[in-house]
Amino acid sequence: MNNFTLRGMAAMAIVVAGLGMAGAQESTNVVGTEGDWTVFAADNPKECWAVSPPKSTLNSKDGKEVEVTRGDIRLYVAYRPGQNGEVSFTGGYPFAPDSTVEVDVGGQKFNLFTEGESAWTGSPSEDQKLIGALRAGTTAVITGRSSRGTTTKDSFSLSGITAATNTAQSRCQ
Repeated sequence: MNNFTLRGMAAMAIVVAGLGMAGAQESTNVVGTEGDWTVFAADNPKECWAVSPPKSTLNSKDGKEVEVTRGDIRLYVAYRPGQNGEVSFTGGYPFAPDSTVEVDVGGQKFNLFTEGESAWTGSPSEDQKLIGALRAGTTAVITGRSSRGTTTKDSFSLSGITAATNTAQSRCQ
């Protein structure tokens, strides 16, 4: 439970620090762009992350496409000194209680647990497996369910993720 709480707090810190791409592009903590990924760094606390918005989204309810209003949708890989990377996702809406989010990278599927508008893996070993798949893949499709019952499918380009995560990791050693 303590690990769950720490990971949840860390994921929320990443979300707050990310501030969305529009604000982030004006931020002084942008340290680079690699393909479809942007790299950020912060000093207090020291952490670095690679982040990307989706290339496309599909929202559906009862099998029919619907229009919905969502906040920032982002996929993150964060690094802190002495730690391996941690994957998190913000869906731009509150997830259904006790739901999971599925990440599909080239047929490899990973489940992230949710709390509020955020989702992340359950362990550092799962983070490493997912980061490996992301770095080897071309597209990640993330499927979630909102508290209102809307199913969302967000497709992320993985172009540049290897270079972006390498930069983030090396800046936060």
